[in-house]
Amino acid sequence: MAKVAFIGLGVMGYPMAGHLKTRGGHDVTVYNRTTAKAEKWAAEFGGNFAQTPREAAEGADFVFCCVGNDNDLRSVTTGPDGAFHGLKSGAIFIDNTTASAEVARELYAAAKDKGCGFIDAPVSGGQAGAENGVLTVMCGGDQDIFDKAKPVIDCFAKFSGLMGEAGAGQLTKMCNQICIAGLVQGLSEAVHFAKKADLDVAKVISAIRGGAAQSWQMENRWETMKDGKFDFGFAVDWMRKDLGICLQTANETGARLPVTALVDQFYAEVQAMGGKRWDTSSLIARLENADKK
Repeated sequence: MAKVAFIGLGVMGYPMAGHLKTRGGHDVTVYNRTTAKAEKWAAEFGGNFAQTPREAAEGADFVFCCVGNDNDLRSVTTGPDGAFHGLKSGAIFIDNTTASAEVARELYAAAKDKGCGFIDAPVSGGQAGAENGVLTVMCGGDQDIFDKAKPVIDCFAKFSGLMGEAGAGQLTKMCNQICIAGLVQGLSEAVHFAKKADLDVAKVISAIRGGAAQSWQMENRWETMKDGKFDFGFAVDWMRKDLGICLQTANETGARLPVTALVDQFYAEVQAMGGKRWDTSSLIARLENADKK
């Protein structure tokens, strides 16, 4: 059993912190910007809650974090009352936020200056993956630090692996989001095309799902996409944030992402339709909406 802190109890962080307590049996203290949510978590899982990130991190062996973006991350780590001010020597900070590789490298260096370890460890698997404890965790950092953190990370993961040095976890998550953007657009167009051609969409999916067209998106989202239901996880606002990081990094590295840039603009259209909190499969709504104009 280790002393663990978890900062950020959103739809992902709340169950992830819970698994650290229930599966891992760790002594867990949580922090959330809205204290009522931290109190609720502590009551549900039998852990503790802190009033600041610094307080949560004090004395902890491992500190996890899952917040919104680079600025949020800097605020809860190196900002006033940030967790880095409470880290003890030898502690390991594991950041599950999807953020930039730049901030990952920045915080890796800041942690090292304090005699601590840092792992950038963004996750994939969505809300359901967090709730079921079967996330994929893509990590960047030092091998020895990862080896120490892995058994704790695995409390909420079906896979965790070291992708490379600091920032490599975030870069790998960008690859994940680039793939998803293209897959969802392709599936949206296929379902939309089948409907316009007066095909039975269920029969079409049954015919093609066992071949090269198969994907997680097809298996889990074709039916709700057909029915115009988009309340099943990762929001368009968050996807645009992630794709923005991808495109900015591509500009810095010289990578070419023409399809990703196009799909990002399609998501902007979904936002303009009022779909900011719809899940990412809502790309089809843009195609269906064109019929109404």
